[in-house]
Amino acid sequence: MNATDPPPTPPPPRSGGPRRDSLADRTGYDEGFLGPVVPLPLPARTAVETVILPYTHFTVVFRPDRRLAASTAVCIEGEQLLDDVPRDDVWEFDPRLPAEVQAGGDIYRNNSLDRGHLVRRLDPVWGTAAVAGQANTDTFYYTNAAPQSDVFNQGKQLWQGLENYLLDHATEFDRRLTVLTGPVLQDSDPPYRGVQVPLRFWKVVAFMQDGALAATAYVLDQSPDLSRDAERALAGAKAGAPPPLGPFRTYQVPVSDVAEITELEFGPLPDVDLMPLPRAPEDRWWRLESYDDIVMQG
Repeated sequence: MNATDPPPTPPPPRSGGPRRDSLADRTGYDEGFLGPVVPLPLPARTAVETVILPYTHFTVVFRPDRRLAASTAVCIEGEQLLDDVPRDDVWEFDPRLPAEVQAGGDIYRNNSLDRGHLVRRLDPVWGTAAVAGQANTDTFYYTNAAPQSDVFNQGKQLWQGLENYLLDHATEFDRRLTVLTGPVLQDSDPPYRGVQVPLRFWKVVAFMQDGALAATAYVLDQSPDLSRDAERALAGAKAGAPPPLGPFRTYQVPVSDVAEITELEFGPLPDVDLMPLPRAPEDRWWRLESYDDIVMQG
């Protein structure tokens, strides 16, 4: 199935589980959310099989061969966000896909891996209380998770707060953002329990600035420091432990670089990137130590 194909017909609701929602009524990500003159299609790659999975205010482009999402897209209505919706914290398989093609709880059991939300839990939680609650629950499907280091450090804190920071700068369209996120899926990603663990994640954020479309892009890197972790990596491989993951480093990068490393299409976004062209190749990726390091002018 290609990225343009609809998802398969969902099976009947499962018995015995905490949810009985078939998800058949979900409309997902709105390509025209920022305005009809600047539609932003889902990031997709036609060369690989993907399944489109709409949820509440977001959509997952899923790769069954990797058991993970290739990309996600969420609409954030900043003026309607609700911050008092309780967490769900009950992760489930999406009933529209066979469980065996999803990276489920076994990947995260008795180890140092976190279920890393791709679409952040708070981002689609807006609208009426009922809709926001449904969006909150929808973020807890395994299709919206990827293995990440459980070490919380400054780099990870920056990553998790990017949307809040950028919402404050999206003054047009009532603080609306479109956020595209996913893992960088490489053939060289280390295997663990039937899943290749991504070492990097990407995020492209689009919004209106001064009446025009604008975008910025970021990469979160959890690659290990091999000079320090090589011995632990070898020991972990023997013991069946997850691959060693390094401390998170967050970078602002050109949108075109995200397109290159993911082989995904991002429509007009590379042309409206607010990151200035670097003077030298080694300056293409800027490591962020704080939000003050983010460049918002082209």
